Amino acid sequence: MQIYWTKINKIIEETPEVKTYMLDCPEGFTWEEGAHTHFALEGFNAGEKPNRGLIRHMSISTLPHENSIGITTRIREQCSEFKATLRNLEVGNKVALFKTHSNVPLKRENKNVYLLSSGVGLATLRPLVIDYFERADNVNQIHSLNIDSSKDFLFTNIFESAPDKKFTSQFVDNRSDYYEEVKNLAADKDGLFYIVGSDEFLVQNIEVLREQGIQPEQIMLDKHERQLSDFLSLDLSV
Repeated sequence: MQIYWTKINKIIEETPEVKTYMLDCPEGFTWEEGAHTHFALEGFNAGEKPNRGLIRHMSISTLPHENSIGITTRIREQCSEFKATLRNLEVGNKVALFKTHSNVPLKRENKNVYLLSSGVGLATLRPLVIDYFERADNVNQIHSLNIDSSKDFLFTNIFESAPDKKFTSQFVDNRSDYYEEVKNLAADKDGLFYIVGSDEFLVQNIEVLREQGIQPEQIMLDKHERQLSDFLSLDLSV
């Protein structure tokens, strides 16, 4: 396993609780839209066994041509050891990246694409939207729906409706409005639905979509192949 050590080159305060850590691109490090990586802090591999408390599975919120690896995360006042350590890092500090992979690249199948996310889940979807803006081939249109109860919505410069690009973006701050809108979107029985958020959020969205007749193969999750069946084989008869 190759570990890429790199440095923080910029820290962006997206909202009072959300920061993006921009990292230098190490030589040989590659990724595509929808990618996630293992993001580790210094000292994680100092002992005989890796310190898992200093490692997190994070989405990359940028594309390679932006020339920085973006890691966007929410850090609340009460947080884990990992987040507390991360909050104190500064430009120039070293971090490590390894096991990078994309489960949710943008599918180009001449269909409508729906991006369903919760809070900072938008970080996973930002590269898909930028990729679509730069090359809309074989994608009919994209609609993004994000729920964030903090009302501090992320990436509003990217997630802004652009009718000329066949892109619409919607932010809501409560579950009732959110799931009502998911049902409306599921009226498109041929669409592709990407869901990004907590496991509980994934399960709730899958249940709503499946009840509306959306098939498992139309639902994209940021999960390994072996985990997908656990989520997509939900028994709706219960």
